[in-house]
Amino acid sequence: MLMLRVFLLRFSDNYEINSFFYATLLLFFHLYNRKPNQSIMKSFKIVTYIFTLSLFVFTSCHKDDSVTNGNGSQVYIPDSFSEYFGNEISRDFLGTVVDKNKLPIEGVTITIGNETVLTDSNGIFILRDADVNQRFGYVKAEKAGYIHGSRSVVPSEGTNKVKIMLLEANVIATINSGSSETVTLNNGSSVSFDGNFIKEDGSTYSGSVDVMVHHLDPANEDMSKQMPGMLYAQNSEGAERMLQTLGMLAVELRGSSGEDLNLAEGSTSEIKMSVDPSLMSIAPATIPLWYFDEAKGYWIEEGEATLQGNMYVGTVSHFSFWNCDIPTEAITLCINTIDEDGIPLANLSVSITSANFGTTYGYTNENGKVCGFVPSDETLELNIYNYDLCGDSPVYIETIGPFSVDTNTSAVVPDNPDIIQENVVGTFNNCNGDAVSQGYVQITYGNQTFIDIVEDGAFEINLLRCTDNNIFSIKAIDYVNLQTTDNINYTFTTPITTLGALSTCNSVSEFVQYTIDDSQGVLLTVDISAYFYVDNPNLPEHSFVMTAFSNIQGECFYTLGLLNNPDFLGTYNHLASDGSDGNNTGFTISSTACLSVSNENNNIIFNLTALGAVGEYIDINFNGLYEDEEGNPHTITGIVHVLRDN
Repeated sequence: MLMLRVFLLRFSDNYEINSFFYATLLLFFHLYNRKPNQSIMKSFKIVTYIFTLSLFVFTSCHKDDSVTNGNGSQVYIPDSFSEYFGNEISRDFLGTVVDKNKLPIEGVTITIGNETVLTDSNGIFILRDADVNQRFGYVKAEKAGYIHGSRSVVPSEGTNKVKIMLLEANVIATINSGSSETVTLNNGSSVSFDGNFIKEDGSTYSGSVDVMVHHLDPANEDMSKQMPGMLYAQNSEGAERMLQTLGMLAVELRGSSGEDLNLAEGSTSEIKMSVDPSLMSIAPATIPLWYFDEAKGYWIEEGEATLQGNMYVGTVSHFSFWNCDIPTEAITLCINTIDEDGIPLANLSVSITSANFGTTYGYTNENGKVCGFVPSDETLELNIYNYDLCGDSPVYIETIGPFSVDTNTSAVVPDNPDIIQENVVGTFNNCNGDAVSQGYVQITYGNQTFIDIVEDGAFEINLLRCTDNNIFSIKAIDYVNLQTTDNINYTFTTPITTLGALSTCNSVSEFVQYTIDDSQGVLLTVDISAYFYVDNPNLPEHSFVMTAFSNIQGECFYTLGLLNNPDFLGTYNHLASDGSDGNNTGFTISSTACLSVSNENNNIIFNLTALGAVGEYIDINFNGLYEDEEGNPHTITGIVHVLRDN
């Protein structure tokens, strides 16, 4: 009896059993335990009949849910493809939309589920609590003048970062309905038309047709940003697959009034796609064709193409993105990147490479996590990069897998004296001093830009760097009120750089901001003067003098700096106003009615990051411990972003 009960539990864990079927099994076990031995066989006949009937009901209510894969194993296929996606959840998204020149595109309509937002002047969008699924989220990007773009992701906890590169809807040819014509690209890829077209409502179209065609080459490093969705698909049997692409073709047709067109019912078109020479060695003689369903956000198998020379040639009956791909079974893999102390490592590029199915990429979020689809039952190579400043060599390599089920795994990046971990923290307020609730910050370091969301006025950006250059710039943007700070230069104070409070007021061209202990910060925006004297006879050589005042009593700032020889930039210690510390260079914050700052036990560090020409900016950030004139200890952080007056 115990064995039968165990069977029931295991069976119900692995198959969908309707309540009637389940009740039948329970009835049999009940009769087995309760009837005298001589009644068992009679009861068994009754239950067997009910069991058979329930089995018929169970199987007749479902299609054949299994197909055999290449290895002879059974693959479960749900009645609806969306059952693969898991339960509905809410997730946060931070994205960037750029053009082919990697310049931001403003005013792009972003749609996730039922939520819609627009990109700002930096091409950035923020969408919180968007409705997605555990294994699938779909982001659509649309703007007039561009072919529709999108990105599909496996959503992770924290902020999901996406980047979309929109392709311009450039007309490469104008053809006419009623005549057969072929449009050819420079690389030989082409699309042939029989001249029969329809509008979106299904009515026949007559007139001129503008043709827009893009060939997407897997050898192009930007292809992953240009293609729609991700390489995730439904095959002809309804099973989920991930794809290795050998090339894509985007085709859009517009009528003379700008209306979207497609092939008429019963019409077909021959498409030819060029195969990059680097991929010819793996290109099969025939390959499945897949089209991208813009409503659903994934690829669907339909037809096949034949390799003729270096071209895949196939026939299609409608237009969208078409894709030549080798399919494979897939699982979701989440990588958690951490250091040896278990601290998450954000803003790193992660690649997963299969010898048979190519490479997929992603970026770690603020939790150090990135998720995506990878081939199942394949040995994989995990590489983690910090491009540009660390070169093309990975900071971490590991062989992982094979995996047959959805998996979470961690990658512990070892300590390395040549790799420096930085945390940049601060707060972000509006002109009234209130915390910005919907905003983001951009840090630019070298050729890289790191973007993170502001949470209730606070932000923290985690990154790795590999060079001796320790100057970065930061810009904070109020996404709702369309207010922004200037680009302000800073110096890393490894391992944590505390920026204090940034304030966004577009009407403010220069400011001084400082915070003492945990008090509310002081922001000075008027009556600011800043001078740099190379050889003033009344001042030491290379002197910097800056003053800022406010109408509020006690809010002012005065500093004097004696700078090194050119180029003057760098880190400076405190300079005692009475010369008691013997330093020849440094900065001092004057002890006036504004601030009580003693020369004793003063450990304030000043970073001069920009010293522009007259009319350009001087940037200084400072922080540290000091004592007031009564010997009480304090902490101070501050920013000087002022225009040079002489």
